[in-house]
Amino acid sequence: MKNILLKLLVSFSFLLFGANAFAAGNLNLYNWSAYTPDELIEKFEAETGIKVTVDTYDSNETLLAKLQAGGSSTGYDLAVPSQHFVEIMIKEGLLEKVSGIQDMANYKYVAKQFQGPSFDPTAEYSTPWQLGSASFAYRADAYSGDGSSMMEFFKPSDEVCGKLAVFKSADEVVNMAHLALGSNFCSENPDEMQAVLDLLLEQKKCVTAYSSEGINDRLMSSEVIMHAHWDGYSQVGKWEGVDDLTYAYPKEGVVGWFDSLVIPKGAKNIDEAKTFMNFMMHPENMAILSNFASYANAIPESKKYLSEDMKNATNIQVPDGIPVVFGQACNENATSLVDKVWTKLMQ
Repeated sequence: MKNILLKLLVSFSFLLFGANAFAAGNLNLYNWSAYTPDELIEKFEAETGIKVTVDTYDSNETLLAKLQAGGSSTGYDLAVPSQHFVEIMIKEGLLEKVSGIQDMANYKYVAKQFQGPSFDPTAEYSTPWQLGSASFAYRADAYSGDGSSMMEFFKPSDEVCGKLAVFKSADEVVNMAHLALGSNFCSENPDEMQAVLDLLLEQKKCVTAYSSEGINDRLMSSEVIMHAHWDGYSQVGKWEGVDDLTYAYPKEGVVGWFDSLVIPKGAKNIDEAKTFMNFMMHPENMAILSNFASYANAIPESKKYLSEDMKNATNIQVPDGIPVVFGQACNENATSLVDKVWTKLMQ
């Protein structure tokens, strides 16, 4: 009799509240600042019944340090590292191997060139988030240059000196310096790395702040007129009222990145994380993210859901002939040299 009553109660509840009433679970997402639209989270929660909590970080290095120090105690179920940091995290055993990524219902929407990328060739650890580049942006109304050389950023003119801000992230800043100097990413040459340090120390005389957060606020307030920036986020600043905000595509190139969803080792809510991974590969959901963050993505069919503003976003359109050089996972020797350069710069 009790079993019959229980079945009746369950059936009644299903009819009254719908299927999502029984979708249990929580999901803890660790992501970059200003990179997770509320609309997306609300849609996921409504469709699945899974409650999402978002925490943020400001650089790949911060994320890596958190996972290295915390292990399974971080409490995070998903994180969003860039391509070379995915490779580092795989090598260090910091990520869960995810079974069945290629069998997920929405994996079919991922562009072929991004299925099994070089940093995860067997597609066992990651699914796409967003992709773009790092360079610098400037207030065109206050700056007489044209952003055609990376040296405009590293050897600023008098009008920029004292109104310049730089990422607080060794990875992208050092790579931008390599582009300016014509040296290779992950250099193990002490002379080349000394040249990078010398360039950064000379630039430091003009730097107001080292920060990867509040970038558009600084530019909008005219606290600075030039800032290390990302292509999509600079587009957001342009839309939010900094009409003259121009993202530079210098002749030396820009630093490319490809962010992905991964599951940290020891995550407690793996099924919920996999549900979110699949959710994000649907074109409509990826378009919500791109419309918010203003970056390109790896889901071609998302284009039909993009806003008109996003379809015409000028700051994310790479001009012909401009190299996009993607960050790499450096070996121990090269990483040590980068760390030494950054430590000396921050002293």
